[in-house]
Amino acid sequence: MTDLEKANMIEAITLSGKNIQKAHGGPFGAVVVKDGEIIGRGYNQVLLTNDPTAHAEILAIRNACANLGTYQLFGCEIYSSCEPCPMCLGAIYWARIDRLFFGCTRNDALEIGFDDSLFYDEIQLSAEKRSVQTIQIMRNESMEVFEKWKKLQIKPDY
Repeated sequence: MTDLEKANMIEAITLSGKNIQKAHGGPFGAVVVKDGEIIGRGYNQVLLTNDPTAHAEILAIRNACANLGTYQLFGCEIYSSCEPCPMCLGAIYWARIDRLFFGCTRNDALEIGFDDSLFYDEIQLSAEKRSVQTIQIMRNESMEVFEKWKKLQIKPDY
């Protein structure tokens, strides 16, 4: 671990600790770093915003993207005070972040009342076996939009 990696993780941990006093959500913090500079910060704000997606990593990614004016964070690292949940891990991959550093494990989070096991279990199931009833409807109509996208000569770079 380099001094810079340690400093970045300390910032993520500091954000998670400040959240305990604010009672905006769980004790989680994250920072996004590019070229050694913190470009995005976030702490869990689920309770403050009544937004179940307002996790530290999601907010740090949103902040970094806004600051850089892009939706892709190639060349960036994310430091999280805890191992990201499946939603946050998905966002890290979608943002194209290069490296992830984390402090506590998901088992450590479980011990203080944050249980992500349902999500890890559900992701592995086929849609018809998940606990949230999932029903496919209007595929043909939905496919019409996909076909229009497919025919575009110039598409945004995803």
